Amino acid sequence: MFKRKSLIVVSCIIIVFAIFASLIRIKSTYMAPVLMYHSVTPEAREENRIQISAGLFSHQMQFLKIHHYNVIPLEALGEMIKKKARIPAKTVALTFDDGYQDNYIYAYPVLKKLGLPATVFIIVNEVGRPMGGRLNWSQIKEMQGSGLITIGSHTLDHPYLPEVKSEAELRRQIFESKKILEEKLGVPVNAFCYPGGRFNAHIRGLVEQAGYKYAFATGLGRRFSNQDVYLVKRVRISESDNLFDFWMKTCGYYNSFRNHNNK
Repeated sequence: MFKRKSLIVVSCIIIVFAIFASLIRIKSTYMAPVLMYHSVTPEAREENRIQISAGLFSHQMQFLKIHHYNVIPLEALGEMIKKKARIPAKTVALTFDDGYQDNYIYAYPVLKKLGLPATVFIIVNEVGRPMGGRLNWSQIKEMQGSGLITIGSHTLDHPYLPEVKSEAELRRQIFESKKILEEKLGVPVNAFCYPGGRFNAHIRGLVEQAGYKYAFATGLGRRFSNQDVYLVKRVRISESDNLFDFWMKTCGYYNSFRNHNNK
């Protein structure tokens, strides 16, 4: 009986130390979450990973506001990473991929009401396409002019860049998209988003060469530095995320947990 109690005590001590050691490790790998949204619609299916309902999106944004999250522009976060500055707890950045028109209809009013900045990554050659439900230039300019929304490049056509064999086409997708956005908007375009979150060393180098200051990806493992401003990790948000999931993904340690098993 005594041996059994001793074993339980020793086991508890080991568990406590393991938890303590994990917390120390996690604390050193805090990463301000960059939340990745796509389409915001009146209704969304949980199995569709790029959709979120307007109601759930509004609840999530209110959660950030009520719980005093530090929602900052993407470029401000990029500068902190570049300078290796200490990032305050509960810091979050918001992004939207592909340039869906529903971002303007459903997400933008919520962001304006709550005063939350965000970045929208535009697929340049899809601007104004009604069949794809894309933003038009007037809507993009209005959002950019609000001071809350920053526009970034998501290439010209959203190709899977590692499979593009032509060097000229790679450069066109990366360089030309930046040039067109800057000509249309009259402001520098500093942020780039890899389509599908995928890249290789050459593509990363072209993005830097094109003059972007920051680039964003998804699904990166531990082998990629958390301090590389051209490989900033993001967290996907969709309809299947309840508020507990959302809290976990915005705590600043979610990427550390996820990357632990993703080498």
